Amino acid sequence: MTPLPGFADPAHPDRPERLHMESLGRGPLRVTFLPGLGGTTRYWTATPVAPVFRQAQTELVDLYGFGRSPRPWCRYTVERHVDALARTLEAGPPRVLVGHSLGAALALALAARYPDRVQALCLCSLPDFGSRSGAIEWFASQRGGWIYTNMLATALACLVTRRVAGRWLPYLVRNVPPEVARDLVLHNMASSTTSLWEVLYQHDVRGDAAALPPDLPVTCVHGLRDATAPPARVTELAARFPRWRHVTLDADHHPWLRDPGACHGIIDALCEAVRPEAVRAEAIA
Repeated sequence: MTPLPGFADPAHPDRPERLHMESLGRGPLRVTFLPGLGGTTRYWTATPVAPVFRQAQTELVDLYGFGRSPRPWCRYTVERHVDALARTLEAGPPRVLVGHSLGAALALALAARYPDRVQALCLCSLPDFGSRSGAIEWFASQRGGWIYTNMLATALACLVTRRVAGRWLPYLVRNVPPEVARDLVLHNMASSTTSLWEVLYQHDVRGDAAALPPDLPVTCVHGLRDATAPPARVTELAARFPRWRHVTLDADHHPWLRDPGACHGIIDALCEAVRPEAVRAEAIA
């Protein structure tokens, strides 16, 4: 039997393949970056500040359904995304997991289900809507935001972006670097729309937050001008847990692109806080 595109093998057709991953640097600590909806590994390398840290191996991952990872025509649920991440980020020394937007929600979900694989979390622009109705209420208050909660409109926008406007995106989408804009076509309608609905609108990230080990260090980074992920909800969420730290920057939904130096420093501080444990783990191994 021929395997379905994007799946592991005929015996387990519902289990995703390993995801595309690139590595930078070397060291006992692993720092893994997950991009947001439509993002790829190039989201993290498109700034003058490289995502590289002292005594650390950086892992850049394309999410399931995006970039150079498998993109089958299926329903992209939280569990399907997490399964793909778990199969790619194999067991071993735990890692500092950094996620942006959709990637932040999935980093939180992965840590809740596989706490032994995560040493610390950095959640950039975490979308915390509470429910689909909460998302609708939030985007209704933003200019033109209704399109993000209308499935037909988002599906049509996805189709037009990939089939019609793809080559012009670096000129049309001016708020991100050209290489990031070019990669916005590297998905399909199923991965884009169902990831949006299943992971961000119909899944409550607070359940995953409550399931984390109480001693897991978590840093939330949010832009004060974020019109995509409600800043106030993340402020309130972080205040619930003693090991959570909340940092706000003068940025929109893309703190890493707007102030990479500050974000690098925040992640580096998180690495420093857990590095002794990582070094001991390597010595024992």
